[in-house]
Amino acid sequence: MIDHDALFKILLKTCFVEFLELFFPEMCIYLDKRSIEFLDKEFFTGIASDKRREADLVAKAKFADKETFFLINLEGQGNPEKDFFARLFFYFAHLHQETRLPIYTIAVFYGDKPKKPYPDTYRIEFPDHVMLEFRPRLVQLIRLNWRSFINHPNPIAAALMARMNIATEDRPYAKLECLRMIATAKISARKTRVLTSFVDAYLQLNSVEQEIFQREVAKIEPRRRTKIMELTTSWKEEGIKQGLQQGMQQGLQQGSQQEALHLALRLLNRRLGSVSQRLSKRIKKLSLTQLEDLSEAAMCDFKDVRDVNQWLDARGV
Repeated sequence: MIDHDALFKILLKTCFVEFLELFFPEMCIYLDKRSIEFLDKEFFTGIASDKRREADLVAKAKFADKETFFLINLEGQGNPEKDFFARLFFYFAHLHQETRLPIYTIAVFYGDKPKKPYPDTYRIEFPDHVMLEFRPRLVQLIRLNWRSFINHPNPIAAALMARMNIATEDRPYAKLECLRMIATAKISARKTRVLTSFVDAYLQLNSVEQEIFQREVAKIEPRRRTKIMELTTSWKEEGIKQGLQQGMQQGLQQGSQQEALHLALRLLNRRLGSVSQRLSKRIKKLSLTQLEDLSEAAMCDFKDVRDVNQWLDARGV
């Protein structure tokens, strides 16, 4: 089983600016990208469900031409959920109450339905007056045609294409285009691995599709073909797929310190072998946010135990 929420959270946190540039370029005009800082999770009681809930990603950023800040609340959602936009409004109200900052709310629908436009407004109205009209920004991936993003210069487009509207017969061609775009993008090794693992998780090809994929790869110029084939094998050899699809079963999004610790240790054990008792004690001192960052680094950055120790040293642990 794929942990969709965790996959999307890692992708969007790793390529946060790229996501904003792809879908909200008008907002990026007044955004100071260097000022972006992810905040610790904000918990509150949902009025409708009376359960402890949390926002997916909340970032604090500065206006480019001012000394004032605003929040960006980015919420991922699979298939439709009753009262989803009411829940977004509760998040908005809580964050605004706590910070008194303006909030830019974005909802990303990454499920395979509905294919019709999803309502984008939470409204409270009376026969004579509209008391409230809350309208977050909405990205509904299944309504986007993957072909419209081929050769897009923004690297996150190469990954998100895997969750857009793809005809069944186009799946091997879509995967090839996704990987080709990643292979030619000028991005860090970490982003390359995150984008590649995301594409492979959502475009797992059957035997017939794999034959088509291999046939099309063979038509590509040798140097680019080599890069694409390296992407399709190297991340598997490093165990990233297993970490994303199985190791993240408990989910970064669940917000539990103990769960985040368990996940980080599990990923390190899978990537590096047994974690020593001394190293485990250091890791247990990390905050929830640091544990989440450690899990991401375990999947994408660490090659041996020295890398882990250096990572902890840099954070004074």
